[in-house]
Amino acid sequence: MMPLALTWLAGTLVTLLVANAFMVQAFDRSLLDDAYVVAANVKKQDGALELSLSPRELKSVLFDPVESVFFAIFSNEGNLVAGQPGLQAQSWTDGAPHKFANITFNNQSVRAVTLHVETPAPFNVVVAETTQSRNSLLQRLLAYCIAPQIVFLLLLAVWLRRGIARDLQPLVQLQTAMEQRDATDLAPVKVDASSRDIERLGGALNSLLERLDESGRAQREFTGNVAHEMRTPLAGIRALAEYGLAHKEPAVWQAQLQGIIASQARASRLIDQLLALALADGAKAGIQLAPVALDAMVHDSVMRYLPQADAQQVDLGARGVDAAVSVIGDASLIEGILNNLLDNALRYGQNTQGMVSSVTVALSRAVDGVTLSVIDNGPGLSGDMRSRLTQRWVQGRAGQLLGQGVGLGLGIVVQYAQLMNARLELGPGPDGQGLTASVKFLDAPEAV
Repeated sequence: MMPLALTWLAGTLVTLLVANAFMVQAFDRSLLDDAYVVAANVKKQDGALELSLSPRELKSVLFDPVESVFFAIFSNEGNLVAGQPGLQAQSWTDGAPHKFANITFNNQSVRAVTLHVETPAPFNVVVAETTQSRNSLLQRLLAYCIAPQIVFLLLLAVWLRRGIARDLQPLVQLQTAMEQRDATDLAPVKVDASSRDIERLGGALNSLLERLDESGRAQREFTGNVAHEMRTPLAGIRALAEYGLAHKEPAVWQAQLQGIIASQARASRLIDQLLALALADGAKAGIQLAPVALDAMVHDSVMRYLPQADAQQVDLGARGVDAAVSVIGDASLIEGILNNLLDNALRYGQNTQGMVSSVTVALSRAVDGVTLSVIDNGPGLSGDMRSRLTQRWVQGRAGQLLGQGVGLGLGIVVQYAQLMNARLELGPGPDGQGLTASVKFLDAPEAV
């Protein structure tokens, strides 16, 4: 209210100053008219200037019911022709025909105008009046300007106080609700918004609570998954070790040690996948997308998995990497997608019909983006299983028979793809044989 009151006061003062300036102009104009009337009745008689108005006529010309009006007529030499002798003419050098001034006459403050006339001979007319009307009118202007403004300001203060209290009431309710809420309660807060700003604040707070709840669920799910899934390989390792210690034959020891190595490898891979899944859950807000050379990453991944493919007698190759291809994404996430798709293809995509097993990484460009595909000629998947495998903890029949994995690989790929505005699609391989796992990147930049 203080800045508003000061601004209002400044506006009132400016209005008052402007009104006073126009008032002064009106009074001065009336005073100048009286001087012209007196000057019009100055005649030259026998070589001397004289006033042709009688005292009665002069009183009628200079009549004012409130103010005292004085006049004097001086020749060009400064001699008094008529009027009050103590009323002095003002001098000026700017060539103007008249001049206004505030002077003191008979111990009174008066407003005077001096008018210079050239005919019938050069002379000066001085007319002055007291300023009671001017001061009284200025006081009334001040009262009429300030008093209504104060009333309006008080009414505005009351209205603003009530309006602000009404608008801030939802914030008080929100504060009370948050203070009484348990730390584990992250449900949305009901906000009865009375303004758009409070509505946006409530929406932002509920959005924050939703993100915190999602983050908490992800942490609880990750902790539960680790505890549940690590129990099986650790228990298996312990059982293998106890069985080996119960026998003295070296052949049994060797068999049990090989089983321990296999269980450790499964546990290590499970930990890697769980950490990757946690990274995907936590990277939603902080990931930065940039152009990535997809052809180079495909080439590096194929070369990295080539020894494993040779050991498994799988024909591993790439297609569409002769030309440079870039996509908008994150290099570490794309590398995670390639690792999971290639690992799945090499594990579960081997041909079971006597043909040479093959895995091909293919890049293809279309008008709406770039598609990264990993194609195998293995047993493939049914349509229902293809839709289910994108969920976490769902395994295909091959994984269950082999006793490998826990159904997280494709779930990680789905999460990584969503973080880069891409999508995973599972379909049959060429001629209906095998599986094609494709990640489609939208809005890909031009090839470089």
